[in-house]
Formats: sequence, C-alpha cells, structure tokens
Amino acid sequence: MMKELSIYIHIPFCEQKCNYCAFASFCANEKQKEEYIDLLCKEIKTRKTKRPVKTIYIGGGTPSVLTETQIERIVVTLFENFDVYEDAEFTVEANPNSITENFLQKLKELRVNRLSVGVQSLKDKSLQKIGRLHDKNMAIEKIKLARKYFNNVSADLIVGLENENGKDLCRYAEKLLSLGVKHISCYLLEIYENTKLYQMIKNKEYCPLNEGQLIGAFNKLSNYLQDKGMERYEISNFAFEEYESKHNLNYWQRDEYLGFGLSAHSFLDGIRSCNASNFEDYKLGKTEIEKLTTKQQVEEIIMLGLRCKLGVNLSELKKLNYEIEKNDYFQDYIKQGIIKLKNDRLFLNPVFYHLSNTIISNLMP
Repeated sequence: MMKELSIYIHIPFCEQKCNYCAFASFCANEKQKEEYIDLLCKEIKTRKTKRPVKTIYIGGGTPSVLTETQIERIVVTLFENFDVYEDAEFTVEANPNSITENFLQKLKELRVNRLSVGVQSLKDKSLQKIGRLHDKNMAIEKIKLARKYFNNVSADLIVGLENENGKDLCRYAEKLLSLGVKHISCYLLEIYENTKLYQMIKNKEYCPLNEGQLIGAFNKLSNYLQDKGMERYEISNFAFEEYESKHNLNYWQRDEYLGFGLSAHSFLDGIRSCNASNFEDYKLGKTEIEKLTTKQQVEEIIMLGLRCKLGVNLSELKKLNYEIEKNDYFQDYIKQGIIKLKNDRLFLNPVFYHLSNTIISNLMP
C-alpha cells in the first residue's frame, strides 16, 4: 500500500497586513492574484503523485479573500492531480471580515469540511490596535454563519495582547464554545522585528503582557478549556474528542506532506524543501532543499513529540542511535514527574508545557 500524504496550499494575500504578522503575506490586486493562481496550479500539476491524500489545509495569508471561482480552480486542479480520500479532513482558513455565505456554500461544494476562523480577540479595542478588520460582533455573526455549513469550526485566540488578562480570555472562550466551536488554538503573542507592532512597542504605543502575566493568562485559559471538556492535545491547541486537527497531527508525527505556493514547506523521503518566500523568486521556481542529518532527525522527533499528546517513540530514537535514557537530565525529569514513560513512549507532563523549550533543549543530544 502506498504511503499517505498531507497537502498544504499557501494563499499569501491579505486585505490588510496585521500589525503582528511576519508571515509571507501581502496585499495584492486581481492581476497579481490571477498570476499567482496560475503558478500555483502549474506547481500542483508538476508535482502530481499517485500517493493517497489524507488531509488538505489551505492557509495563509487569508484564503477567504479569493473569489469562489479562484478557490474552485485551485481545488479542482488538486483533485484532478491527486487521489484524495473521500473522508479526507479538508481545512480552509478564513477571517471574519471576508467570510460570505456564497464563499461558505462554495467551500461545502468543494468537499471542505473544516473551517479555521482567525478571531484573535473579542475586544474591539484590541482588534483595532493589532490591525484586524473585524470587530467582536462581526466575529460572532460570521462564526454563527459558518456553523450553518460546517460542524467542525476552529477559532484562533492570541494570548498576551495589551490589557487582556486570563479572565478576559476565558470570557472569549466561553462565547466561542457557546457558538459551537469545536477546536481552539491559543497562540502566545510573538513580537517580530519586521512588524508594525514591534515599532509600536518600541515607541511605547503598545504594551503587551510581560512574561509572568502571559503565563498566568495562558494557564487560566488552559484550565478553563479543559474544565469545559476540551483536551490540550498540543501545547497551543485544544479540542473536543475527535475534533483535533488531523493535518497538524500529521506534522507533529513527522509524516510526509507536500506544500504548494509561496514559502510552503514539504517533507518527503527524509528531505525537507521550502519554496521561495519572495513572489519574484517563486515565479522562477526557486526552492531550498535540506537533507536532515541524524542529529537533526533526533532533535525533530524530540521537539515535535513532546509538544503534543503523541509523545516520543523511543524506538525511533534508538534506530538513530540516540538513547535518551542516558541523557544527563532524563532521570531527574522522570523523578520530578516532568516527563513520563508509557509503553516505550515518552510524554511531557502538560503542567510543564510553559517550560517546554528548556526541557526539550536539555533532552536533545
């Protein structure tokens, strides 16, 4: 039986770049969009394979800025060139301000079965300051509309925004759950130098939470979501049973995937590749290729496995000649209950997720 694949498609367009965003995304006119879709469809055809596809994820940027015709063209090209399972998880990202009933209807026709909505906050002042184009009421109304078409709706929240404590975040989560959201991604605010938010903080126009406040707010939100029956199946992701993102689990298990579009990554046969993040270079088909060393593979297995409920398969590490049990920190972490061993798998105790970077780093070769 042929090995299964996941597919990621990157749509780099936005109506307006958010103040915190450092991703490969930009505002574009219709001509640029059409040119990009031509290139994207050409890339999909060029990299055609007979391997079955188990998950598809169209992310960005903002895929919902495309017209119904544009999104249909991409999906039809994909289905014509790849063998996609009938029950494949198929996610599309969308922002509240660009969700329309026609767009949702078209996604449903195209076999999309999961929608990920960029909510980020349910406080109007916060949304305005970080450069979002929707307000609280629009986010609520658009999630209600999305739920008419999709049972599986996910929402993103950012933890660490100015004047937003754990209590605020729990209130937002309560509202999202009341709307029938099945999955919530809670991302810590990261400040990148090449963003407007970085300049705002430098000019003392914005004051995000400090590290202590950030951890406190995240823990409060995490406890609330788990009390409501959601599982923290990865450091930043919470879901009701059977509503985990299968696509993201594929990444964390180091299963193989193909990425199409600007800055998209692929992982096949132990080789990682990345498309150009600059539009002009992407037009020329430029990619970076990296064959992982044994050490890099070990590091990746530990880092990805300990970030989520899947844990680390110790036999995989042994195949790569790394006996983690001999690591200087291993026995102490076991005694302190920081890491746990079960059926030849190693798990990070979720209580210590906020220290995951240090723990993971210490357990590496």
